[in-house]
Amino acid sequence: MKKNILIAIALVAGIFANAQTPTTDDIKSKNEVVTAGQVEWGWLNPLRGDKSPAAGKLWGDRTKNEPAGFLVKFKKGFSSPPHIHNITYRGVVIKGLLHNDDESAEKQWLPAGSYWQQPAGEAHITAADGEDNLAFLDIQEGPYLVKPTSEAFDNGERPVNVDQSNMVWLHADDIEWVADKSNVETAFLWGSHEANQLRATLIKLPAGFKGRIKNLSPNFRAVVISGKVTHQFSKKDAENALEPGSYFGAEEDAEPLLGTDTETVIYIRSNGDFEVK
Repeated sequence: MKKNILIAIALVAGIFANAQTPTTDDIKSKNEVVTAGQVEWGWLNPLRGDKSPAAGKLWGDRTKNEPAGFLVKFKKGFSSPPHIHNITYRGVVIKGLLHNDDESAEKQWLPAGSYWQQPAGEAHITAADGEDNLAFLDIQEGPYLVKPTSEAFDNGERPVNVDQSNMVWLHADDIEWVADKSNVETAFLWGSHEANQLRATLIKLPAGFKGRIKNLSPNFRAVVISGKVTHQFSKKDAENALEPGSYFGAEEDAEPLLGTDTETVIYIRSNGDFEVK
């Protein structure tokens, strides 16, 4: 049963991937933690100064040609001019309400827990309508640039907007790499489950979860989307309380210890397999 579901999901997930965007990540991750309070903030578009959203680094450097993950903070009422990006990015809403679509499209406000994909070269606007608006952005290459719509192009990929209410969650007994007794749920977002290919999922840890995530690939990065989780790389290490917007990376074969008091959703981007147990 699990095998059949995995085949079906892999086919669907392929829709979110395209050869135009890198499908592997050669940079090895390491054991590291960035709590929400430790994030270093600057401007997403320095040329616009405080008219630009704020950007907070989690990993990588979005100004260079490398994969990166970062937070973006929008003021209430923010609306960008029509523009394009030179590279494809994926985003998950952490707080507030965000809209990302063609300039002429009616507003589709995506609440916390929603997912979107913005293809390279596609003209669009981004707007925010919550009192406190925060999103996580994931890029597979860089630099992340903002360009005028006169430079628009079609890279073969298509935009995706998934409201959190339309997210499909699979239970632990449907997923072969999640222990049945953990009661952890999984939602697939993008990528391929072929060997050594990049993929991203959301995992939902129930309140009272105590377990481990074992990284089986060279590259593993996780961002807390909602809830709160305690994190330790081993029982000897200090315990970190990770709130929404926090990040942890793990080296291959690392088994971070996680614990929750409340239901918690985590975005996991990996270049291969991992196990929840």
